[in-house]
Amino acid sequence: MLISAYYRLARAGYVLAREGALSIVSAKDLPGPLKLGIWLGRLIERPSVRKTGHVERLNKALNLLGPTYVKFGQTLATRPDVVGPQIANDLAGLQDKMDPFDATLVPAILSEALESKAAELTELSPPIAAASIAQVHKARLVPANGLPRTVAVKILRPGVAQRFMADIESYYAGAALAERFVLSTKRLKPTQVVETLDRSARLELDLRLEAAAISEMAENIKDDTGFVIPTVSWDHVAQNVLTTTWVDGIPIRDHAALDAAGVDRKALAAKVLQSFLRHAIRDGFFHADMHPGNLFADPRTGNVIAVDFGIMGRINRRERRFLADILYGFITRNYRLVAERHFDIGYVPKDQSVDDFALAIRSIGEPLHGRTAQDISMARVLGQLFVITDLFNMQTRPELVLLQKSMVLVEGVARALDPSLDIWTVAEPVVGDWLRKEEGPLGRVQDIRDQLSIFAEAAQRVPVILGQAELALNDYHANKRPPDRLTRWALLLVAAAGTIFFAVATVRVLLSTS
Repeated sequence: MLISAYYRLARAGYVLAREGALSIVSAKDLPGPLKLGIWLGRLIERPSVRKTGHVERLNKALNLLGPTYVKFGQTLATRPDVVGPQIANDLAGLQDKMDPFDATLVPAILSEALESKAAELTELSPPIAAASIAQVHKARLVPANGLPRTVAVKILRPGVAQRFMADIESYYAGAALAERFVLSTKRLKPTQVVETLDRSARLELDLRLEAAAISEMAENIKDDTGFVIPTVSWDHVAQNVLTTTWVDGIPIRDHAALDAAGVDRKALAAKVLQSFLRHAIRDGFFHADMHPGNLFADPRTGNVIAVDFGIMGRINRRERRFLADILYGFITRNYRLVAERHFDIGYVPKDQSVDDFALAIRSIGEPLHGRTAQDISMARVLGQLFVITDLFNMQTRPELVLLQKSMVLVEGVARALDPSLDIWTVAEPVVGDWLRKEEGPLGRVQDIRDQLSIFAEAAQRVPVILGQAELALNDYHANKRPPDRLTRWALLLVAAAGTIFFAVATVRVLLSTS
Protein backbone atom coordinates (compact mmCIF):
# COMPACT_ATOMS: atom_id res chain seq x y z
CA MET A 1 0.00 0.00 0.00
CA LEU A 2 1.38 3.42 -0.97
CA ILE A 3 2.23 5.83 1.83
CA SER A 4 0.13 8.46 0.05
CA ALA A 5 -2.97 6.33 0.67
CA TYR A 6 -2.38 6.41 4.42
CA TYR A 7 -1.75 10.13 4.19
CA ARG A 8 -5.12 10.69 2.45
CA LEU A 9 -6.81 8.49 5.05
CA ALA A 10 -5.27 10.48 7.87
CA ARG A 11 -6.24 13.72 6.13
CA ALA A 12 -9.84 12.52 5.81
CA GLY A 13 -9.94 11.77 9.52
CA TYR A 14 -8.42 15.14 10.31
CA VAL A 15 -10.87 17.06 8.09
CA LEU A 16 -13.87 15.24 9.56
CA ALA A 17 -12.67 15.88 13.09
CA ARG A 18 -11.61 19.49 12.46
CA GLU A 19 -14.94 20.44 10.86
CA GLY A 20 -16.87 18.91 13.75
CA ALA A 21 -18.44 16.10 11.73
CA LEU A 22 -17.59 13.55 14.45
CA SER A 23 -19.96 15.36 16.80
CA ILE A 24 -22.95 13.65 15.15
CA VAL A 25 -21.57 10.19 16.00
CA SER A 26 -22.78 8.54 19.18
CA ALA A 27 -19.81 6.61 20.58
CA LYS A 28 -21.81 4.87 23.30
CA ASP A 29 -22.27 1.53 21.51
CA LEU A 30 -19.07 1.53 19.44
CA PRO A 31 -16.15 -0.90 20.02
CA GLY A 32 -13.38 0.39 22.28
CA PRO A 33 -10.88 1.38 19.54
CA LEU A 34 -13.50 3.34 17.59
CA LYS A 35 -14.82 4.99 20.75
CA LEU A 36 -11.26 6.11 21.58
CA GLY A 37 -10.82 7.41 18.04
CA ILE A 38 -14.00 9.54 18.25
CA TRP A 39 -12.87 10.98 21.60
CA LEU A 40 -9.42 11.85 20.27
CA GLY A 41 -10.88 13.30 17.08
CA ARG A 42 -13.13 15.67 18.96
CA LEU A 43 -10.12 17.09 20.79
CA ILE A 44 -9.02 18.82 17.56
CA GLU A 45 -12.49 20.09 16.66
CA ARG A 46 -12.40 23.75 15.69
CA PRO A 47 -14.09 25.82 18.45
CA SER A 48 -15.83 28.06 15.94
CA VAL A 49 -17.74 25.21 14.30
CA ARG A 50 -19.55 24.49 17.57
CA LYS A 51 -21.64 27.59 16.84
CA THR A 52 -22.95 26.11 13.57
CA GLY A 53 -25.23 23.14 12.94
CA HIS A 54 -23.90 19.61 12.77
CA VAL A 55 -25.02 19.20 9.19
CA GLU A 56 -23.18 22.25 7.97
CA ARG A 57 -20.01 20.77 9.39
CA LEU A 58 -20.58 17.40 7.75
CA ASN A 59 -21.52 18.95 4.41
CA LYS A 60 -18.38 21.03 4.43
CA ALA A 61 -16.17 18.10 5.40
CA LEU A 62 -17.57 15.79 2.72
CA ASN A 63 -17.23 18.40 -0.02
CA LEU A 64 -13.63 19.05 1.02
CA LEU A 65 -12.82 15.35 0.91
CA GLY A 66 -14.08 14.69 -2.60
CA PRO A 67 -16.45 12.51 -4.65
CA THR A 68 -16.33 9.22 -2.76
CA TYR A 69 -17.13 10.93 0.51
CA VAL A 70 -19.95 12.88 -1.12
CA LYS A 71 -21.38 9.54 -2.26
CA PHE A 72 -21.35 8.45 1.38
CA GLY A 73 -23.24 11.60 2.34
CA GLN A 74 -25.84 10.90 -0.33
CA THR A 75 -26.62 7.58 1.31
CA LEU A 76 -27.03 9.23 4.71
CA ALA A 77 -29.42 11.76 3.15
CA THR A 78 -32.04 9.04 2.66
CA ARG A 79 -31.85 7.79 6.26
CA PRO A 80 -33.60 10.33 8.53
CA ASP A 81 -34.25 7.47 10.95
CA VAL A 82 -30.48 7.03 11.34
CA VAL A 83 -29.09 10.59 11.24
CA GLY A 84 -32.22 12.59 12.04
CA PRO A 85 -34.61 14.50 9.75
CA GLN A 86 -32.74 17.82 9.89
CA ILE A 87 -29.39 16.27 8.96
CA ALA A 88 -30.97 14.17 6.19
CA ASN A 89 -32.71 17.23 4.74
CA ASP A 90 -29.54 19.28 4.57
CA LEU A 91 -27.43 16.43 3.23
CA ALA A 92 -29.84 16.18 0.29
CA GLY A 93 -27.97 19.21 -1.11
CA LEU A 94 -25.03 16.92 -1.81
CA GLN A 95 -27.02 15.10 -4.49
CA ASP A 96 -27.21 17.68 -7.27
CA LYS A 97 -26.21 21.07 -5.93
CA MET A 98 -22.43 20.96 -5.96
CA ASP A 99 -20.51 23.75 -7.64
CA PRO A 100 -20.15 23.08 -11.39
CA PHE A 101 -16.75 23.11 -13.08
CA ASP A 102 -15.74 25.95 -15.40
CA ALA A 103 -18.29 26.14 -18.25
CA THR A 104 -15.67 27.50 -20.65
CA LEU A 105 -14.08 24.01 -20.66
CA VAL A 106 -17.21 22.31 -22.02
CA PRO A 107 -16.90 23.07 -25.79
CA ALA A 108 -13.33 21.75 -25.90
CA ILE A 109 -14.32 18.62 -23.94
CA LEU A 110 -17.19 17.88 -26.33
CA SER A 111 -15.10 18.55 -29.41
CA GLU A 112 -12.31 16.24 -28.29
CA ALA A 113 -14.69 13.48 -27.19
CA LEU A 114 -17.26 13.54 -30.02
CA GLU A 115 -15.19 15.08 -32.84
CA SER A 116 -17.46 16.14 -35.72
CA LYS A 117 -20.61 14.98 -33.91
CA ALA A 118 -20.07 17.67 -31.27
CA ALA A 119 -21.35 20.28 -33.75
CA GLU A 120 -24.79 18.63 -33.67
CA LEU A 121 -25.22 19.62 -30.02
CA THR A 122 -26.46 23.21 -30.00
CA GLU A 123 -28.01 25.67 -27.54
CA LEU A 124 -26.03 24.17 -24.67
CA SER A 125 -27.38 25.49 -21.38
CA PRO A 126 -25.44 26.33 -18.22
CA PRO A 127 -25.17 23.30 -15.90
CA ILE A 128 -28.61 22.35 -14.61
CA ALA A 129 -27.23 19.79 -12.14
CA ALA A 130 -23.73 19.28 -10.79
CA ALA A 131 -22.88 16.23 -8.73
CA SER A 132 -19.70 14.66 -7.42
CA ILE A 133 -18.79 12.83 -10.64
CA ALA A 134 -20.31 14.83 -13.47
CA GLN A 135 -22.60 17.67 -14.42
CA VAL A 136 -25.56 17.81 -16.79
CA HIS A 137 -26.45 20.37 -19.47
CA LYS A 138 -29.64 20.74 -21.46
CA ALA A 139 -29.05 21.00 -25.21
CA ARG A 140 -30.69 20.86 -28.61
CA LEU A 141 -29.61 17.95 -30.78
CA VAL A 142 -29.79 18.70 -34.48
CA PRO A 143 -28.61 15.51 -36.25
CA ALA A 144 -27.68 15.46 -39.94
CA ASN A 145 -30.31 12.78 -40.50
CA GLY A 146 -33.24 13.02 -38.14
CA LEU A 147 -35.53 15.38 -36.29
CA PRO A 148 -34.17 17.95 -33.80
CA ARG A 149 -34.88 17.10 -30.18
CA THR A 150 -34.05 18.21 -26.66
CA VAL A 151 -31.38 16.15 -24.91
CA ALA A 152 -29.43 15.91 -21.66
CA VAL A 153 -25.64 15.97 -21.99
CA LYS A 154 -23.70 14.51 -19.07
CA ILE A 155 -19.99 15.41 -18.84
CA LEU A 156 -17.46 13.99 -16.39
CA ARG A 157 -15.63 16.48 -14.23
CA PRO A 158 -12.06 17.00 -15.52
CA GLY A 159 -9.59 15.03 -13.40
CA VAL A 160 -12.32 13.25 -11.42
CA ALA A 161 -11.08 9.77 -12.36
CA GLN A 162 -7.65 10.37 -10.83
CA ARG A 163 -9.20 11.86 -7.69
CA PHE A 164 -11.67 9.00 -7.35
CA MET A 165 -9.00 6.34 -7.66
CA ALA A 166 -6.86 8.10 -5.07
CA ASP A 167 -9.77 8.13 -2.62
CA ILE A 168 -10.47 4.43 -3.23
CA GLU A 169 -6.82 3.68 -2.49
CA SER A 170 -7.23 5.33 0.91
CA TYR A 171 -10.33 3.17 1.49
CA TYR A 172 -8.16 0.09 0.95
CA ALA A 173 -5.73 1.45 3.54
CA GLY A 174 -8.55 2.01 6.03
CA ALA A 175 -9.96 -1.47 5.43
CA ALA A 176 -6.56 -3.07 6.00
CA LEU A 177 -6.09 -1.15 9.25
CA ALA A 178 -9.57 -2.11 10.44
CA GLU A 179 -8.96 -5.82 9.75
CA ARG A 180 -5.66 -5.68 11.60
CA PHE A 181 -6.53 -3.64 14.68
CA VAL A 182 -10.33 -4.04 15.11
CA LEU A 183 -10.78 -7.80 15.03
CA SER A 184 -14.58 -7.58 15.23
CA THR A 185 -14.64 -6.10 11.71
CA LYS A 186 -12.87 -9.08 10.11
CA ARG A 187 -16.05 -11.03 9.47
CA LEU A 188 -17.42 -8.00 7.60
CA LYS A 189 -14.59 -8.38 5.06
CA PRO A 190 -13.94 -4.65 4.66
CA THR A 191 -11.25 -5.19 2.01
CA GLN A 192 -13.61 -7.19 -0.21
CA VAL A 193 -16.30 -4.57 0.31
CA VAL A 194 -13.88 -1.88 -0.90
CA GLU A 195 -13.05 -4.07 -3.91
CA THR A 196 -16.75 -4.07 -4.79
CA LEU A 197 -16.88 -0.29 -4.48
CA ASP A 198 -13.71 -0.02 -6.54
CA ARG A 199 -15.20 -2.00 -9.43
CA SER A 200 -18.34 0.09 -9.22
CA ALA A 201 -16.34 3.33 -9.33
CA ARG A 202 -14.37 2.27 -12.39
CA LEU A 203 -17.60 1.50 -14.21
CA GLU A 204 -19.13 4.81 -13.16
CA LEU A 205 -16.19 6.73 -14.61
CA ASP A 206 -16.77 5.42 -18.15
CA LEU A 207 -19.99 6.89 -19.54
CA ARG A 208 -20.00 4.41 -22.43
CA LEU A 209 -20.74 1.71 -19.87
CA GLU A 210 -23.53 3.82 -18.39
CA ALA A 211 -25.04 4.09 -21.88
CA ALA A 212 -24.87 0.30 -22.18
CA ALA A 213 -26.55 -0.07 -18.79
CA ILE A 214 -29.43 2.17 -19.89
CA SER A 215 -29.80 0.06 -23.04
CA GLU A 216 -29.89 -3.22 -21.11
CA MET A 217 -32.37 -1.94 -18.55
CA ALA A 218 -34.58 -0.57 -21.35
CA GLU A 219 -34.80 -4.09 -22.80
CA ASN A 220 -35.64 -5.55 -19.39
CA ILE A 221 -38.49 -3.12 -18.64
CA LYS A 222 -39.95 -2.66 -22.12
CA ASP A 223 -43.21 -4.36 -21.07
CA ASP A 224 -43.39 -2.78 -17.60
CA THR A 225 -45.47 0.18 -16.49
CA GLY A 226 -44.79 2.84 -13.87
CA PHE A 227 -41.02 3.15 -14.34
CA VAL A 228 -39.45 5.21 -17.15
CA ILE A 229 -35.84 5.80 -18.22
CA PRO A 230 -34.26 7.98 -20.94
CA THR A 231 -33.01 6.76 -24.33
CA VAL A 232 -29.36 6.93 -25.40
CA SER A 233 -28.13 8.86 -28.45
CA TRP A 234 -25.25 6.53 -29.31
CA ASP A 235 -23.67 8.89 -31.85
CA HIS A 236 -23.04 11.33 -29.02
CA VAL A 237 -21.49 9.04 -26.42
CA ALA A 238 -17.84 8.87 -25.37
CA GLN A 239 -15.86 7.83 -22.32
CA ASN A 240 -16.53 11.21 -20.68
CA VAL A 241 -19.75 12.28 -22.47
CA LEU A 242 -23.24 10.76 -22.41
CA THR A 243 -26.21 12.13 -24.36
CA THR A 244 -29.77 10.95 -23.69
CA THR A 245 -33.29 12.11 -24.33
CA TRP A 246 -34.47 14.89 -22.03
CA VAL A 247 -37.02 13.85 -19.38
CA ASP A 248 -39.36 16.30 -17.63
CA GLY A 249 -40.52 15.58 -14.13
CA ILE A 250 -40.86 16.80 -10.57
CA PRO A 251 -37.96 15.94 -8.24
CA ILE A 252 -39.23 13.11 -6.08
CA ARG A 253 -38.02 14.78 -2.89
CA ASP A 254 -40.05 17.95 -3.60
CA HIS A 255 -43.14 16.80 -1.76
CA ALA A 256 -44.84 20.19 -1.92
CA ALA A 257 -44.55 20.27 -5.73
CA LEU A 258 -45.81 16.68 -5.97
CA ASP A 259 -48.84 17.53 -3.86
CA ALA A 260 -49.50 20.71 -5.85
CA ALA A 261 -49.42 18.69 -9.10
CA GLY A 262 -51.86 16.15 -7.69
CA VAL A 263 -49.38 13.25 -7.70
CA ASP A 264 -50.45 10.38 -5.46
CA ARG A 265 -47.43 10.03 -3.19
CA LYS A 266 -48.61 6.73 -1.72
CA ALA A 267 -48.86 5.19 -5.19
CA LEU A 268 -45.51 6.72 -6.13
CA ALA A 269 -43.83 5.19 -3.07
CA ALA A 270 -45.21 1.77 -4.00
CA LYS A 271 -43.96 2.14 -7.58
CA VAL A 272 -40.45 3.04 -6.39
CA LEU A 273 -40.21 0.03 -4.09
CA GLN A 274 -41.89 -2.48 -6.40
CA SER A 275 -39.89 -1.38 -9.45
CA PHE A 276 -36.62 -1.84 -7.59
CA LEU A 277 -37.61 -5.29 -6.34
CA ARG A 278 -38.77 -6.28 -9.82
CA HIS A 279 -35.46 -5.24 -11.36
CA ALA A 280 -33.39 -6.95 -8.66
CA ILE A 281 -35.36 -10.20 -8.30
CA ARG A 282 -36.73 -10.71 -11.81
CA ASP A 283 -33.85 -9.28 -13.88
CA GLY A 284 -30.87 -9.48 -11.53
CA PHE A 285 -29.89 -6.01 -12.85
CA PHE A 286 -30.85 -2.90 -10.93
CA HIS A 287 -30.22 0.82 -10.50
CA ALA A 288 -27.86 0.92 -7.53
CA ASP A 289 -27.90 4.69 -6.90
CA MET A 290 -31.59 5.47 -6.43
CA HIS A 291 -31.17 8.48 -4.15
CA PRO A 292 -33.79 11.26 -4.45
CA GLY A 293 -31.58 13.37 -6.71
CA ASN A 294 -31.83 10.66 -9.39
CA LEU A 295 -35.59 10.17 -9.23
CA PHE A 296 -38.43 12.25 -10.65
CA ALA A 297 -42.19 11.89 -11.01
CA ASP A 298 -44.16 12.49 -14.19
CA PRO A 299 -47.12 14.66 -13.06
CA ARG A 300 -49.23 13.49 -16.02
CA THR A 301 -48.90 9.74 -15.49
CA GLY A 302 -47.58 9.37 -11.95
CA ASN A 303 -44.70 7.30 -13.31
CA VAL A 304 -41.28 7.16 -11.68
CA ILE A 305 -38.52 8.59 -13.90
CA ALA A 306 -34.97 7.47 -13.13
CA VAL A 307 -31.72 9.03 -14.35
CA ASP A 308 -27.99 8.54 -13.70
CA PHE A 309 -27.18 4.89 -14.35
CA GLY A 310 -23.49 5.13 -13.47
CA ILE A 311 -23.80 2.62 -10.63
CA MET A 312 -25.63 -0.59 -11.49
CA GLY A 313 -25.93 -3.78 -9.50
CA ARG A 314 -26.05 -7.34 -10.78
CA ILE A 315 -26.81 -10.56 -8.89
CA ASN A 316 -27.05 -14.09 -10.26
CA ARG A 317 -30.08 -16.36 -10.19
CA ARG A 318 -29.01 -18.12 -6.99
CA GLU A 319 -28.68 -14.80 -5.15
CA ARG A 320 -31.98 -13.56 -6.59
CA ARG A 321 -33.72 -16.68 -5.27
CA PHE A 322 -32.09 -16.13 -1.88
CA LEU A 323 -33.27 -12.51 -1.76
CA ALA A 324 -36.82 -13.45 -2.80
CA ASP A 325 -37.03 -16.26 -0.25
CA ILE A 326 -35.74 -14.02 2.55
CA LEU A 327 -38.24 -11.26 1.76
CA TYR A 328 -41.07 -13.76 1.36
CA GLY A 329 -40.11 -15.43 4.62
CA PHE A 330 -40.43 -12.12 6.45
CA ILE A 331 -43.66 -11.27 4.60
CA THR A 332 -45.28 -14.61 5.54
CA ARG A 333 -43.52 -14.76 8.92
CA ASN A 334 -41.86 -18.04 7.90
CA TYR A 335 -38.65 -17.50 9.87
CA ARG A 336 -37.58 -21.11 9.45
CA LEU A 337 -37.43 -20.52 5.68
CA VAL A 338 -35.32 -17.39 6.22
CA ALA A 339 -32.91 -19.32 8.45
CA GLU A 340 -32.65 -22.32 6.11
CA ARG A 341 -31.87 -20.14 3.10
CA HIS A 342 -28.98 -18.53 4.99
CA PHE A 343 -27.55 -21.99 5.60
CA ASP A 344 -28.30 -23.31 2.10
CA ILE A 345 -26.37 -20.55 0.38
CA GLY A 346 -23.48 -20.78 2.86
CA TYR A 347 -23.89 -17.40 4.55
CA VAL A 348 -24.07 -19.03 7.99
CA PRO A 349 -21.58 -21.84 8.82
CA LYS A 350 -22.98 -25.37 8.96
CA ASP A 351 -21.80 -25.80 12.56
CA GLN A 352 -24.44 -23.31 13.73
CA SER A 353 -28.00 -24.26 14.75
CA VAL A 354 -30.75 -23.62 12.19
CA ASP A 355 -33.36 -23.59 14.97
CA ASP A 356 -31.45 -21.04 17.03
CA PHE A 357 -30.86 -18.86 13.98
CA ALA A 358 -34.58 -19.02 13.09
CA LEU A 359 -35.41 -17.92 16.63
CA ALA A 360 -33.00 -14.99 16.32
CA ILE A 361 -34.56 -13.98 12.97
CA ARG A 362 -38.01 -14.14 14.59
CA SER A 363 -36.85 -11.64 17.22
CA ILE A 364 -36.21 -9.17 14.40
CA GLY A 365 -39.19 -9.96 12.17
CA GLU A 366 -42.06 -10.09 14.65
CA PRO A 367 -41.77 -6.44 15.83
CA LEU A 368 -41.97 -5.28 12.19
CA HIS A 369 -45.37 -6.77 11.37
CA GLY A 370 -48.41 -4.56 11.65
CA ARG A 371 -46.16 -1.51 11.89
CA THR A 372 -45.94 1.35 9.41
CA ALA A 373 -42.66 2.65 8.02
CA GLN A 374 -42.71 5.61 10.42
CA ASP A 375 -42.99 3.24 13.40
CA ILE A 376 -39.96 1.15 12.40
CA SER A 377 -36.49 2.27 13.39
CA MET A 378 -34.25 0.82 10.70
CA ALA A 379 -31.24 1.88 12.74
CA ARG A 380 -32.40 -0.42 15.53
CA VAL A 381 -33.19 -3.25 13.10
CA LEU A 382 -29.73 -2.96 11.51
CA GLY A 383 -28.18 -2.95 14.97
CA GLN A 384 -30.04 -6.16 15.86
CA LEU A 385 -28.95 -7.80 12.63
CA PHE A 386 -25.33 -6.92 13.32
CA VAL A 387 -25.47 -8.48 16.78
CA ILE A 388 -27.24 -11.62 15.54
CA THR A 389 -24.99 -12.20 12.55
CA ASP A 390 -21.96 -11.75 14.78
CA LEU A 391 -23.41 -14.26 17.24
CA PHE A 392 -23.78 -16.85 14.47
CA ASN A 393 -20.46 -16.06 12.77
CA MET A 394 -22.20 -14.95 9.57
CA GLN A 395 -19.84 -13.59 6.94
CA THR A 396 -20.39 -10.43 4.89
CA ARG A 397 -21.14 -11.15 1.22
CA PRO A 398 -19.29 -8.52 -0.84
CA GLU A 399 -21.28 -9.38 -3.98
CA LEU A 400 -24.43 -8.20 -2.16
CA VAL A 401 -22.99 -4.89 -0.88
CA LEU A 402 -24.52 -2.83 -3.69
CA LEU A 403 -27.85 -4.59 -3.27
CA GLN A 404 -27.90 -3.91 0.46
CA LYS A 405 -26.94 -0.26 -0.04
CA SER A 406 -29.58 0.13 -2.77
CA MET A 407 -32.29 -1.40 -0.61
CA VAL A 408 -31.45 1.12 2.09
CA LEU A 409 -31.72 3.97 -0.44
CA VAL A 410 -34.98 2.77 -1.96
CA GLU A 411 -36.61 2.07 1.39
CA GLY A 412 -35.60 5.57 2.52
CA VAL A 413 -37.11 7.21 -0.58
CA ALA A 414 -40.36 5.24 -0.29
CA ARG A 415 -40.56 5.94 3.42
CA ALA A 416 -40.17 9.69 2.85
CA LEU A 417 -42.96 9.69 0.23
CA ASP A 418 -45.34 7.65 2.36
CA PRO A 419 -44.52 7.40 6.08
CA SER A 420 -47.44 4.98 6.55
CA LEU A 421 -46.10 2.60 3.89
CA ASP A 422 -46.47 -1.09 4.78
CA ILE A 423 -43.27 -2.39 3.21
CA TRP A 424 -44.26 -6.06 3.40
CA THR A 425 -47.70 -5.56 1.80
CA VAL A 426 -46.20 -3.55 -1.07
CA ALA A 427 -43.39 -6.07 -1.65
CA GLU A 428 -45.56 -9.21 -1.65
CA PRO A 429 -47.01 -8.97 -5.20
CA VAL A 430 -43.55 -8.71 -6.77
CA VAL A 431 -41.81 -11.26 -4.56
CA GLY A 432 -44.71 -13.70 -4.42
CA ASP A 433 -45.39 -13.66 -8.17
CA TRP A 434 -41.75 -14.30 -8.97
CA LEU A 435 -41.48 -17.17 -6.51
CA ARG A 436 -44.68 -18.74 -7.80
CA LYS A 437 -43.30 -18.55 -11.32
CA GLU A 438 -40.02 -20.08 -10.13
CA GLU A 439 -41.91 -22.99 -8.57
CA GLY A 440 -43.87 -23.52 -11.80
CA PRO A 441 -42.87 -25.36 -15.01
CA LEU A 442 -40.74 -22.52 -16.40
CA GLY A 443 -38.75 -22.29 -13.19
CA ARG A 444 -38.19 -26.05 -13.19
CA VAL A 445 -36.97 -25.95 -16.78
CA GLN A 446 -34.51 -23.22 -15.84
CA ASP A 447 -33.29 -25.32 -12.89
CA ILE A 448 -32.67 -28.25 -15.23
CA ARG A 449 -30.81 -26.02 -17.69
CA ASP A 450 -28.61 -24.63 -14.92
CA GLN A 451 -27.76 -28.08 -13.55
CA LEU A 452 -27.11 -29.60 -16.97
CA SER A 453 -24.84 -26.69 -17.80
CA ILE A 454 -22.78 -27.44 -14.69
CA PHE A 455 -22.55 -31.14 -15.53
CA ALA A 456 -21.67 -30.40 -19.16
CA GLU A 457 -18.81 -28.15 -18.10
CA ALA A 458 -17.54 -30.81 -15.70
CA ALA A 459 -17.87 -33.54 -18.32
CA GLN A 460 -15.73 -31.56 -20.75
CA ARG A 461 -12.90 -31.65 -18.22
CA VAL A 462 -12.95 -35.47 -17.86
CA PRO A 463 -10.88 -36.24 -21.03
CA VAL A 464 -8.26 -33.70 -19.98
CA ILE A 465 -8.05 -35.20 -16.49
CA LEU A 466 -7.78 -38.73 -17.91
CA GLY A 467 -5.10 -37.62 -20.35
CA GLN A 468 -3.09 -36.04 -17.55
CA ALA A 469 -3.52 -39.16 -15.43
CA GLU A 470 -2.28 -41.39 -18.27
CA LEU A 471 0.75 -39.18 -18.85
CA ALA A 472 1.54 -39.22 -15.15
CA LEU A 473 1.21 -43.00 -14.99
CA ASN A 474 3.31 -43.51 -18.13
CA ASP A 475 5.96 -41.22 -16.69
CA TYR A 476 5.89 -43.17 -13.44
CA HIS A 477 6.12 -46.58 -15.09
CA ALA A 478 8.85 -45.41 -17.44
CA ASN A 479 11.02 -45.00 -14.40
CA LYS A 480 9.83 -48.18 -12.70
CA ARG A 481 8.65 -50.77 -15.21
CA PRO A 482 6.92 -50.94 -18.62
CA PRO A 483 3.19 -50.11 -18.74
CA ASP A 484 1.11 -53.20 -18.15
CA ARG A 485 -2.36 -54.25 -19.05
CA LEU A 486 -3.59 -53.56 -15.49
CA THR A 487 -2.79 -49.84 -15.82
CA ARG A 488 -4.79 -49.49 -19.03
CA TRP A 489 -7.72 -51.33 -17.47
CA ALA A 490 -7.59 -48.96 -14.48
CA LEU A 491 -7.83 -45.96 -16.79
CA LEU A 492 -10.76 -47.48 -18.64
CA LEU A 493 -12.54 -48.14 -15.33
CA VAL A 494 -12.00 -44.50 -14.27
CA ALA A 495 -13.47 -43.28 -17.58
CA ALA A 496 -16.46 -45.66 -17.26
CA ALA A 497 -17.08 -44.59 -13.66
CA GLY A 498 -17.01 -40.95 -14.69
CA THR A 499 -19.51 -41.56 -17.49
CA ILE A 500 -21.84 -43.46 -15.16
CA PHE A 501 -21.55 -40.73 -12.52
CA PHE A 502 -22.63 -37.98 -14.91
CA ALA A 503 -25.47 -40.10 -16.28
CA VAL A 504 -26.82 -40.87 -12.80
CA ALA A 505 -26.41 -37.27 -11.67
CA THR A 506 -28.32 -36.01 -14.71
CA VAL A 507 -31.17 -38.45 -14.08
CA ARG A 508 -31.34 -37.36 -10.43
CA VAL A 509 -31.60 -33.72 -11.44
CA LEU A 510 -34.40 -34.49 -13.90
CA LEU A 511 -36.29 -36.48 -11.25
CA SER A 512 -35.81 -33.85 -8.53
CA THR A 513 -37.20 -31.09 -10.76
CA SER A 514 -40.07 -33.05 -12.26
